[in-house]
Order: sequence, then C-alpha cells, then structure tokens
Amino acid sequence: MSKARLTLEVFLVLGLSLGMSALYSIVSISVRLAREVALSEQTATLNRSLSEFEWADAIYQILGIVSSLVPVALVLFLLWQAQPPRLGALGIDATRPGRDAAWGFGLAALIGIPGLGLYLVGRELGLTVTVVPSALDEYWWSIPMLVLLALRAGLVEEIIAVGYLFNRLRLLHVPVIGIIVIQAFLRATYHLYQGFGAFLGNFVMGLVFGYWYAKTGRLVPLIAAHTLIDVVAFVGYPLAMDSFPEILGNVG
Repeated sequence: MSKARLTLEVFLVLGLSLGMSALYSIVSISVRLAREVALSEQTATLNRSLSEFEWADAIYQILGIVSSLVPVALVLFLLWQAQPPRLGALGIDATRPGRDAAWGFGLAALIGIPGLGLYLVGRELGLTVTVVPSALDEYWWSIPMLVLLALRAGLVEEIIAVGYLFNRLRLLHVPVIGIIVIQAFLRATYHLYQGFGAFLGNFVMGLVFGYWYAKTGRLVPLIAAHTLIDVVAFVGYPLAMDSFPEILGNVG
C-alpha cells in the first residue's frame, strides 16, 4: 500500500471514530469556556437514559454500542486483510489469559487511583468539570448495560488509538516515541470536553499505555485495564455519590 493511500486510510478511520470525537470535544470545551460559569460548576454526563420508556432506552443503548463498534470492526478488517492474521500481531489473543488479566488489574490501579486524585484536584482548581459517569434510570439491566458501555470504551479506544495507530504509523515510518505522543495527544483531546485536568490525565494515561504497548506488543491488558477503570467508575458512581457527595460534587 502506498504512503498516500495509507495516510488517507488513517484519516478516514479517525474521521469515523476518535478523530471526530476529538473535534467535537474541542468545540465542547470552547463552549464551556465561553460561559460565565466556572468549569468546576459545569457537568458532563457520560451515560444517560435516552428514553422515558424502558424498552426503548435499552434498545437505544444497545444500538449506540453497536454503532460505535463498527469502526473497530472496520479496523480489524483492514488489518486482517493487510497481513493475515493481524489480531495476534496486535496482541489480541487468548494465549496468556492469566498474565494479561494480572497486567490489566495492575495497569488499572496504576492509572485509576492517581486519575481520581487528579480529577479531584482539577475540580478544586476549577480546571475540570463535574463528571457524572452514569445517569441511567434504575432498571434490571442498568448494571449489565454499564459494563457493556465500559467494554465498548475499552475496545474502541485501545484498538483504534493504540493498536491501529501503532500499526499504521509504523508503516509510515513514524518513530516509536512519535507514535506514543500522537496517540496520547489524541486520547487527551477527545476527553477535553471534561476539562483541562481530564486532558492532562488522559495524556499521561496515553503515554503509559503507549509505552507499555511499544515494549510488550500486548493489547488485551490495555483493553482489560480500560474496561475495569470504567466499570468501577460507571457502576460505583451512585454508591460513591451517596457516600461522598461533598467530594464528588452533588449534581442531583
């Protein structure tokens, strides 16, 4: 594949997924800054109910998950077509389940605990909005749906921002350090709508994940870590909010 064609492919994939999210995020933070209200007094809700009808809400949530996974399927298709089998080359396989799980938990703790501290500091400094991880109505399927939403985020962000970009940018002869910085900056930018604290936190997360992937070539632990961080945030938020409303910010 020519360099021009490969570059176009990268822009098209990002335009269908995280790249477009980054552009929306830039507009969103610009709107937030234009308001007279401080960032820390504004709210970003990540998962909200989409209908007053339970059955419609469930269908909308599932459709949203499926539609956002289409670019992931496209990426895997492109990589598989280019040099079969590419999934193993990306580090997506079941050859090391125990080790991958252990690394996933370790990376989740490494990123998640300091990330919570950075979020709280960002709110105190007025650099981060109040993030509401979940505002779903309480149905029997709410917790399973939140787990699926967390898995969706892990799959989309790690497969596209890390696995795909590493593969394609290497073919474009971008130095490894450049790839690490590029994918970290992309990750930070599509979280910018949450404020500058979130931008910094996700940039650091991108650097850590990118460096780890460059050294190991294993993508499964990154997916597991990202999913676990989001599961804790999404599912644990209502309990944490009831226990520490003055710390997390009472937006109810």
